[in-house]
Formats: sequence, structure tokens, C-alpha cells
Amino acid sequence: MHIPIVFSAFSFLFFTVGVINPVNASEGMWFRETLTEKDKSLILVASYTANGNLKKLESALNDGLDNGWTVNELKEAIVHLYAYCGFPRSIRGLQTFIIVLDDRKAKGIKDVWGPKASPIKDERAKYDRGKANLDKLVGTKLDGPKKGYAQFSPEIEVFLKEHLFADIFERDVLTYKERELVTISVIASIQKAEPMLRSHMNICLIQGWTEAQLHDFTKVIKHRVGKQEGNDAQTVLNELLQSKNKQ
Repeated sequence: MHIPIVFSAFSFLFFTVGVINPVNASEGMWFRETLTEKDKSLILVASYTANGNLKKLESALNDGLDNGWTVNELKEAIVHLYAYCGFPRSIRGLQTFIIVLDDRKAKGIKDVWGPKASPIKDERAKYDRGKANLDKLVGTKLDGPKKGYAQFSPEIEVFLKEHLFADIFERDVLTYKERELVTISVIASIQKAEPMLRSHMNICLIQGWTEAQLHDFTKVIKHRVGKQEGNDAQTVLNELLQSKNKQ
């Protein structure tokens, strides 16, 4: 059976990296996978925690552990995402993780817990530490006058710097790159936050995820989380890349 291939700049990237794998045979869709199974496990743990699909989360957590994530890394991912989808989803995710670990222990599976977060030795004010972490995350200094929501609500700008970018991002259980994959997984899954998804997809590029990997990310969302969620994420990514190509 001959399968026609339509080439574009992005399909060329998929054609030159990885192994062709079917995503959904019923739709006749094929693509070059540049994300590892371990990467995809993290996407799905974050996505199912964020949208409250706890049954699928159990499976994703099992896959994540089997694919090489430690208990503390997956736990950290679930803790991280509360900043983007709230304590209720995060806590339900942690409760589900406890069930999964107990079940695996009963089956005789010995999971690797891995290192905990290192102690913080930086004695600067928490706001200054958070700002430095954010500058590192986005690859530039953000020293301009505050505008938009930060000007309208300076208190939330302080909370972001002191808590999200200091308390959370300083924890070295996950890298910035891994945290950003968790973040876009959450935002894509909860929907209706396109400006934030675009910003964090851009940060993913800064942190080392490739365009091809982000295209694969949208396909994982589409075929494992939801068609609409995946299509919306693909639209945001396309717009981001088009804007960058015009610069």
C-alpha cells in the first residue's frame, strides 16, 4: 500500500529525525516522533492531573515509572502544576499517585525514589532570587517597567516572583526544561489560556525543546488527551513559529 507523503518545512524535520510510528491508524496519521516515551509519560501525567482524568492518570503514572522517572520526579511534576491549575487538581493527583505506588508495592515492584530537592543556600531576598530565575528561564533580563496584569495587580507579580519562580523553580528535582514541558501540558489540557500557552511554548524553545518536539507534543495532546485540545495547541504553535520566522 502506497502512503503519500506531503512535504513541508516541518514535515522535513519529522522525516529526518527518529522512527516513523503510527499515531492513530483509523485516521491514517503518521509522524516522526522526536519525543521519547519518557517525555510523553511526563506530558500525560501533567495533562491527566490537570484535567482530572484520574483513571488515565493511574496508567500514565505507571508508564512514567516504567519509563525511568523516579517517584520524586513525578511527585515534583504534580506539585509544580498546582501553580497553573490549582491545589485541588494537584492534591488529587498526589492521592492517585499514592494509590499507584501502593499497588505496585503489593505486586513486588520496587520503584526508585531518587534524590530530594537540595537545600537552598542563596541568601538573597526571595523576590530577587525569583527574578533571577525568571531571567534565566526566558534567556534575557526583564527589567522594563511593569505593564498589563503586573501593573494592574502588583501583588500577583510579587507572588509569582517569590513563590513560583523562587520557591518552586529553585527546587532541583526537575530541570527548567522538564518543568516547562509540564507547564505546557497543563495549559494545553485546561484550555482557554492561549496567550500563556504561546509564552511557555516559546520558553520551551529557549530551554532546548525543538520545533519538531513541540509539533510532536501537540500530537500527543490530540491523540491522548483530546482532539480539540491538540488542535488548539497546534494552532498556537503554528502562530508562534510563524511570528518567529518573520523576525
